[in-house]
Amino acid sequence: MNSASRPVIGIFGAGKSGVAIARLALDAGYTVHVATSGTVEDTDQLLRFVAPGVIAATVRDLLTLADILIIAVPLRRFRELPLHAMAGHIVIDVMNYWPPIDGTLPDFNNAERPSSVIIQEALPDTAQLVKTFNHLGYHQMEDLPRPTGAPDRTALAIAGDDADAVETVARLVDDLGFEPLPAGPLTASDRLEPDGPVFGRQLDAMDMRRILQTDHSEQAA
Repeated sequence: MNSASRPVIGIFGAGKSGVAIARLALDAGYTVHVATSGTVEDTDQLLRFVAPGVIAATVRDLLTLADILIIAVPLRRFRELPLHAMAGHIVIDVMNYWPPIDGTLPDFNNAERPSSVIIQEALPDTAQLVKTFNHLGYHQMEDLPRPTGAPDRTALAIAGDDADAVETVARLVDDLGFEPLPAGPLTASDRLEPDGPVFGRQLDAMDMRRILQTDHSEQAA
């Protein structure tokens, strides 16, 4: 598939995870735009240094330029984004709740629901939220990509409520060098969060599937 037939990727945030994903997507032949809270000029200067070839955009322009939106900002800042304008998009949630970094966030602290469920509720009904990329560190995302079929390929779990959105994101994950593994609906995405059974772990698809199935069985017991 050439870049013209692939969805355009738009990333909110140029932190370590956002930049790692941008580099991988660019290397895989995707057109990638990144927006930050700074000016386009400042973002462009940063990207020239950390991710040459990725295109700077404003936050507003990213909504019209991109087919798939990736939210890779600190969780405490996600409500600053134009969430209402993400209608009709596939939105990938890369965020994690880190109280030492984010501070205590009442919406998420001691919440019985996964953070992605709360984020989905903040989006328009036609925005399809998918959780992935969050359970590997940026250094793992940079070091672990392998071609399709490689025996040492690392799996990336994907949680989402819309089957078509999960399939689209699975193709992106595959193109970026990871084995996509559907991991259930957003209500099950807590298994991908910090303290979840796969968080931070380099696992192949077989081991990840076994761990997620075991965790599901234990929760249902």
